[in-house]
Amino acid sequence: MAKRSSKITATMTPAQLSAAAERRAEGKVQALFPDRAWDPLGDDRRDQSYLRRVRPQSEGQRALMEAIQAHALTLALGPAGTGKTYLAISAAVEALDEGKVDRIVLSRPAIEAGEKLGYLPGDMQEKLAPYLRPLYDALSDRMGGKRVKQALADGTIEIAPIAFMRGRTLNSGFVVIDEAQNCTYAQIKMLLTRLGWHSTMVLTGDPDQSDLLEGMSGLHDIARRLEPVAGVSVVRLAEADIVRHPLVASILGVL
Repeated sequence: MAKRSSKITATMTPAQLSAAAERRAEGKVQALFPDRAWDPLGDDRRDQSYLRRVRPQSEGQRALMEAIQAHALTLALGPAGTGKTYLAISAAVEALDEGKVDRIVLSRPAIEAGEKLGYLPGDMQEKLAPYLRPLYDALSDRMGGKRVKQALADGTIEIAPIAFMRGRTLNSGFVVIDEAQNCTYAQIKMLLTRLGWHSTMVLTGDPDQSDLLEGMSGLHDIARRLEPVAGVSVVRLAEADIVRHPLVASILGVL
């Protein structure tokens, strides 16, 4: 400590040495940054709203973004890492900011991925939080955490499990159904009929990655039946559209 103090003292000007001596005499401590709060991670932790538009990273992503803009119902099918959920939520946030819709409704099935979580404590929202976390993450990335909390509080954004969608008609909204490969044929049919006036719906999922028993997922059959229907777009993303670590595409290609 003595050597370190001597090195610091050697680099100080006479005025700084005098001020330091006065502070020691008065027993005061000076803040490193008196004009602002210091954060070890710098300004990257600031909570901000991202107003810039998302740019597609592949031709498949470009086709998906154009399909969402042009159709009331879009099905985005593809492997993990192709940006299905992120692009759908980004489109929803843009539509909300531009006044094209009044609210955003996000839904996904509450199904564990190959394991049992058991009893989860808390109220309904706390129990569902682990299943809906990916939607919160995408929303926070596009809007900022503070704005997301406010939108959730006032109902501008609603996140709900599939089971709570029955009997509703969603007008003037942007509806994103995530992880649709974990829905049965009857569930997806029910969800599609929730689409109301002046609304847009996007279903995302990977037919090859269902956590349901074999043959129970209805996404593949629904997509096949809807593909020739006018006003519906089915976009099939591939390994070339994966935008995660390059190793992800190689892994999925052999598994």
